[in-house]
Amino acid sequence: MLLSERVALVTGAATGIGEAIARLLAREGARVFLLDRDGAGVRAAADSIGDFAQAFAADVRKPSEIAAAVQAAMAQFGHIDILVNNAGIFPRQPFLEMTEAQWDEMQDVNLKSMFHTHRLVLPHMFAQRAGKVVNISSITFFLGIPGLSHYVASKGGVVALTRSLAREAGPHNVNINCIAPGAIQTASEKNFVSEEQARQYVAQQCFDRRITPLDVAKVCLFLSSPLSDAMTGQCLLVDGGWYMH
Repeated sequence: MLLSERVALVTGAATGIGEAIARLLAREGARVFLLDRDGAGVRAAADSIGDFAQAFAADVRKPSEIAAAVQAAMAQFGHIDILVNNAGIFPRQPFLEMTEAQWDEMQDVNLKSMFHTHRLVLPHMFAQRAGKVVNISSITFFLGIPGLSHYVASKGGVVALTRSLAREAGPHNVNINCIAPGAIQTASEKNFVSEEQARQYVAQQCFDRRITPLDVAKVCLFLSSPLSDAMTGQCLLVDGGWYMH
């Protein structure tokens, strides 16, 4: 197994991409701490994964709640090897109808939360001179999408943060990369994407199929494992070939 004896923290892990990542990391041998503000949902996800998973009800906007999971991981295992920053929200809103509160909430959940997680986890990784961080961005940063300016701005910030922190973490032998998923078929997608929109997404791709959370999880596994030891500061698009750069 690629991640035997590794310890991983995954945010936004109750459903969708985060849950798929947590499940695959555990299948490859990692002890996984799942964080999500949906306490019941994240406990159900951890229970379904099994003995290698533990759940924490945590709002990523609150560093004290993230710290509880970090402290538990350190107390049990003495090291944290993988951090996956996946938590995010996706409300659509035309820019001129957007309130300052809506803008701030988007940045707090999607971007500032990573300020908190990096600050809490990187000191441990630097001390052990090893670690893998995977931040989840979005293809929308590369495309520019109307009605999502606050979301696109937050996800662009994730790419920028990844690149800058990779420079600072490199001397400590810590890898920091990110993934930009495309249109991912999740259970919650029906709340904001119509069937016609989903067909249009597929038409933009090279592959004539929907991209799934597992597709993203496989790339996250690569970036979390020794297979990517020489990669840092990179953003890998998992979008079926929608946008090429």
